[in-house]
Amino acid sequence: MSKNLVIVESPAKAKTIKKYLGADYEVLASYGHVRDLVPKDGAVDTERGFEMKYQLIEKNEKHVRAIISALKHSDILYLATDPDREGEAISWHLVEHLREKGVLKDKPVRRVVFHEITKSAVSEAIANPRAVASDLVNAQQARRALDYLVGFNLSPLLWRKVAPKLSAGRVQSPALRLICEREEEIKAFVAREYWTLEARAQKDTQSFSARLVEYDGAKVEQFTLTDTGGANQARERILQAAQGELRVSAVDKKQRRRCPSPPFTTSTLQQEANRKLGFTSSRTMRAAQQLYEGVDIGGETVGLITYMRTDSVSLANEAVNEIRHVIGEQFGAKGLPEAPRVYKAKSKNAQEAHEAVRPTSAARLPRQMAKVLPPDQARLYELIWKRAVACQMVPAVFDTVAVELRASAAHAFRANGSILVDPGFLAAYNIKAEDPGDRDKDEEDEDDKRLPPMAEGDLVRLLDLIADQHFTEPPPRYTEAGLVKTLEEYDIGRPSTYASIISTLQAREYVRLEGKTFIPTDVGMIVNRFLTDHFTRYVDYAFTANLEGELDEISRGEREWVPVLEQFWGEFRTLIERGKDIKPPTWEERPIGTDPASGKPVIVRMGKFGPLAQIGAKDDPDKPRFASLRANQRIDTITLEQALELFRLPRKLGVLPGGEEVETNIGRFGPYVRHGKNFVSLKKDDDPFTIELPRAIELIEQKAAALVAATIKEFPGPGIRIIKGRFGAYITDGDRRANIPKTRDPASLSALDCEFFLNEAALKAKPAKGKAAKTKAGKSSAAPDKKAAKKAAKTKPAARKATKGDAGKTPDA
Repeated sequence: MSKNLVIVESPAKAKTIKKYLGADYEVLASYGHVRDLVPKDGAVDTERGFEMKYQLIEKNEKHVRAIISALKHSDILYLATDPDREGEAISWHLVEHLREKGVLKDKPVRRVVFHEITKSAVSEAIANPRAVASDLVNAQQARRALDYLVGFNLSPLLWRKVAPKLSAGRVQSPALRLICEREEEIKAFVAREYWTLEARAQKDTQSFSARLVEYDGAKVEQFTLTDTGGANQARERILQAAQGELRVSAVDKKQRRRCPSPPFTTSTLQQEANRKLGFTSSRTMRAAQQLYEGVDIGGETVGLITYMRTDSVSLANEAVNEIRHVIGEQFGAKGLPEAPRVYKAKSKNAQEAHEAVRPTSAARLPRQMAKVLPPDQARLYELIWKRAVACQMVPAVFDTVAVELRASAAHAFRANGSILVDPGFLAAYNIKAEDPGDRDKDEEDEDDKRLPPMAEGDLVRLLDLIADQHFTEPPPRYTEAGLVKTLEEYDIGRPSTYASIISTLQAREYVRLEGKTFIPTDVGMIVNRFLTDHFTRYVDYAFTANLEGELDEISRGEREWVPVLEQFWGEFRTLIERGKDIKPPTWEERPIGTDPASGKPVIVRMGKFGPLAQIGAKDDPDKPRFASLRANQRIDTITLEQALELFRLPRKLGVLPGGEEVETNIGRFGPYVRHGKNFVSLKKDDDPFTIELPRAIELIEQKAAALVAATIKEFPGPGIRIIKGRFGAYITDGDRRANIPKTRDPASLSALDCEFFLNEAALKAKPAKGKAAKTKAGKSSAAPDKKAAKKAAKTKPAARKATKGDAGKTPDA
C-alpha cells in the first residue's frame, strides 16, 4: 500500500491528482460531505453551548470505510478537499470521525490547498501543507447551525399555520421575498401613455434619424407629449416650422474609451452564462466543476480552469504573464497595455485568497478545446477564456459624434453616431474596427451607428416626422442572471450558494420559470406574506446581509462563532414562541363567475395542498366540486373559462383489453393515468386534457416493463414483489411497502419473510392509539425506525469549537 493517503471530494478529481502524484500516493474521494447534523430535534443543543450532533451521511458510509481501510496502511493523511469553507469543514469532519473510530492514532494530518488542478499546483501544495484552518471550520459550523435553527423551527410553524410540507430558510426566504415583491410591483403598476417624435432626415445620399429634444423652447421630457392630439399638434407645428429642412446648429465630436470587465467571479460567471448561453446557475456550476476537476486531452488529464467558487477578481502573476503572451500571439502587440491590469474586489466580504475564474493555461485556445470537450463545457470554457484574455487587453476606442439639428429656433432634434476605430479588448470577442459583426450584447450601444459628415450651418433634408405611441412598462421579472446579481448586491447568501437557493425555491414550488423569468406561485406568495408579516426581521435584506458579514468575520478569526449564535437564537426563539399564538391566515377566495351547467358560483382559493377551483359553496346541500389549478395558473389571473376546463377531469379514456377502465386526472403529485388500482405518472410532454387511450396504454406498458426489469423476486400468490429501487431493494404488495434490512439478502427472502416486513412497516406507520402523531419538530413520534434509532444511539456530540491545529498535527509534527 502507498505510504501517503490523499483525500479529495470527487472521484474525477481523485483520478486526475493520482496521475500527478504517482505510486507513493493513494488518492480517494469522500464523495462530498461525510457527516451532517442528525435529522431530528436537538441536533443543535442550544442549552449546551450549541453542541452539534453529527452522523455519517448514509450514502457515503462505504466511501468512509474505504478511507479507514486505506489509512490503516498509510503513514500520512493529506486532506486535499476544496479550498473554501465547505472544503475545510469536510476535512475537519473526516478527521473528527477518524479520531472517534481510533484509526488516526499519531499519524500526521496535513491540509493541502490548490486553486487549479495542474501538476505544478498540486505538487506545490503537497510540498507546502498546513493545519486545518479552525476559523473557516467554525464559520461553516455557525452557518450550518443557523440554517438548522431557522429551518427546523420555522418550517413546522408553516406546516401548522399555512399548509403541510412547506419550508423556510435563512437565505431562501429573503430570496423568495425579492421575487414576490417584484410581482407585487408589477401587479400594482399602472401604465402611462407617452409619445415621441423622430425625424427621418437625409444628408447627401445617406439617411439617418434624430429624436426631438426641444419643443417650443423647452426640453422634451418623457411625458411632454401624452396623447394623440398633443403629438399630432406638435408634429404639424414642427413640420410647418421646418419647411422640409433642418439646420445643423452644433456638432460635438469626442473619442470614447471603453475598458474591459474584470475576470469572472462565481456570481458574474453565473450571470453571464445565463445571459449569453442560456445556462441556469446549476448547469453553469456543473460544467465549471467538470472543467476544474480535469478533462482528458491527448491522453493527459488536466484541469482546464481554476476553482470556480470565488469572490476574487485577482489573477496570479504567472497567469497574467501567460495571458499577455497569448494576446501578443493572437492579437498583436497593439492589443497589450504597457503594464498588466490589476483588479480588486468591490465586496468587503470577498472570501479567502482565491483567484478569479480563469483558464489554467490561456495557451489552450477555445477552438482547440472545442474538439475534445462536450458542448456545455466547450461553450463555458470559451466564455471564461474570452473574459480572462480580454481583461488584460487595451481599451476599445470609439469616435462619437452628437449633432443638434433645428427646425427654427424653437424646436431641436439630436442624432448620435459612433464608430469603432480600435477594437482593443473587443478583438477577443471577434469584433473588428468598423465592423458591427457578431457583437456581444453587453458590448452594444444605442449610438453604435454611422452618421453622414455634417458641419455647423449645413442644411439636411427632412423626409418625415414620425409620431410613436408608447406606454411605460412595469419593472421586469427576475431572470436567473438578474436574481443572482440582486442577491450579490444585497449580500444575501454567497456565490457558491446561489445555485442551490434557486433550485430550492423551484423544488418547493414557490416559484416557477416561465421562459427565462421567475414567477412566484400562489403558495410562494402566501408563504412570503406570512413570513414578512410575522418574521419580518428574518426576511429583511439588511439583517440577512449583516449576518453573512458576521460569518465572514468568523472565517477571518475576527469574531467567535458561539456568541453570534447566542444572539441570533435569543431573539429568534422568542418569535417562534409567539408564533404559536399566530392565527392561521385566512385564504382569500376570488369569485370568478357562475358555472353555466349548475348555476353555482365558481371561486378560486388556496386549499390544503395548493390552489384550486371550486364549484358550489360548502353549505350547499350538494358537496362542492374541486379541481387543482395547473402549474402555470394563478389564483389572481385565472379566468372562468380556464377554471371550468379543469373540471373536465377525470377523463375516461377507454378500456384495456383485459377489461380495466382507464382514466386520467391530476393528483397531489401531478397528472396520471389510472387503470384499476394502478397509477402511472404522465411524462413532461403529456397533457391530461388531451392524452388519448393509445398513449395511455404505451405509458402503462412502459411502467410494467420497468417493473419487471426491476423485480428481484416475485410471489404471485400473495401478489408480493421484491424490487430493486433507486435507494435500495424494497418489498411491496401494491398497497404496502417495506425496506429490506441491509443485513438480509433480498434474493433469499421468502414470502413469509416479506409478509413479516410488510406488516412491521405498516405498524410503524400508524401512531399508537390515543397518542398524538409526531411531526419532525414535535416531541413525540410514532414507532421510531430501528435503523434511525440505532444510528442516533451511536451519534456523539461533535460540535465543539475547532481549535488551532485541530484535525491532526501540524506538518512539522
